[in-house]
Amino acid sequence: MRKLLLLALVGLGAQLVDGSLGMAYGVTSTTLLLAIGTNPAAASATVHLAEIGTTLASGAAHWRFGNVDWKVVAKIGIPGAVGAFVGATFLSSLSTEVAAPIMALLLLTLGIYILVRFTAAGIPRDRLGQPLRKRFLAPLGLVAGFVDSTGGGGWGPVGTPAILASGRMAPRKVIGSIDTSEFLVAVAASIGFLIGLGSENVNFGWVVALLLGGVIAAPIAAWLVRHIPPRILGSAVGGVIIVTNSRTLLRSDWIDAPDGVRYAVYAVLYLVWALALAYSIRQYRAHRDEETVEAIDTVAPAAGAEPREKSSAPTPA
Repeated sequence: MRKLLLLALVGLGAQLVDGSLGMAYGVTSTTLLLAIGTNPAAASATVHLAEIGTTLASGAAHWRFGNVDWKVVAKIGIPGAVGAFVGATFLSSLSTEVAAPIMALLLLTLGIYILVRFTAAGIPRDRLGQPLRKRFLAPLGLVAGFVDSTGGGGWGPVGTPAILASGRMAPRKVIGSIDTSEFLVAVAASIGFLIGLGSENVNFGWVVALLLGGVIAAPIAAWLVRHIPPRILGSAVGGVIIVTNSRTLLRSDWIDAPDGVRYAVYAVLYLVWALALAYSIRQYRAHRDEETVEAIDTVAPAAGAEPREKSSAPTPA
C-alpha cells in the first residue's frame, strides 16, 4: 500500500511538471520504477499505459484553457505514434546506451539556446505565428516517439525544446500541443509493449496508482501554463533541459564523472538556473510596469492641460 501511495504521489508530481513544462512525466516515473528493480521494458510499459489516461486528461485540460494547436498535434502525433510502436516492439533487442549521450548532447545544446534566448530577450517574436511545416514536425515526431518508448520517456524533452527553439509558437501552445499529442504516442507504445511483453509482465496496480496521481495534477498544470508568463516559462523549460541532459552526459560511458565532480556541476547548474529565473522574473515585472505606465499616459489628460469648465446649458433631451 505504501508503494502504491508513493507511485501516486510520483505520478501527481511528474504530471504537474510535465503539464506545465511539457516534459518529465515519463523520465521521472520510469526512473523510480527502475530504482525499485523493474526491468526497462516493463517499466516503460507501465508508464505508457498510465500515460494513456494522464495524457488524455492533460490534453482535455489544455484544450479547455486554449493551449492546443490541433494542426501541430496531428502533424507530430501520428509520426510519433509510429516511432513509439516501433521502439516499444523492439525494445528488448535494442540498446540506447550509445544513442543516449548523443541525444543528451543535442538536447543540452537546445536547452542552452532556449535558456539564453528566453532569459536575455524573452520569447522570440520575429517568427511567432508562422506555421510549423510537416517536413519539420513529422521527422521530429518519429524520433521523439522512438526515443520515448525505448527510453521510458523523451517525447517532451525532444519535442518541446525543438519547437520552442523555432520561435513560431507561444510556449503555452507548444506545451499544450506536445502534451495532447502524447496521447497518440502512449497508445501506440502501449500496444507495442503488450504485443512484445504480454500483459502478465505489467503490474496494473502500479499503472492505476500513477494514473490517479497524473489525472489529479493535469488540470492544475494546464491552468499554470496559461498564467505563467512566456519569458519565465521559457527560462524554466531551458533549465530543466540543461540539468536533465547534463546528468545523462555526466553518468554516461563517455564521461563517467566521479560523484564529487557531478555534484559540483549540478550545484553550478542549479545556481545559474536560479539566477536566470530571477532575472526573467525581474525583466517581466519591469516590462509589465512600463506597459502599465504607457496605458495610464494614454488614457490620462496631457500634463498641464487646463480642466474643461462644465457647461451651464441644459443637457438636450
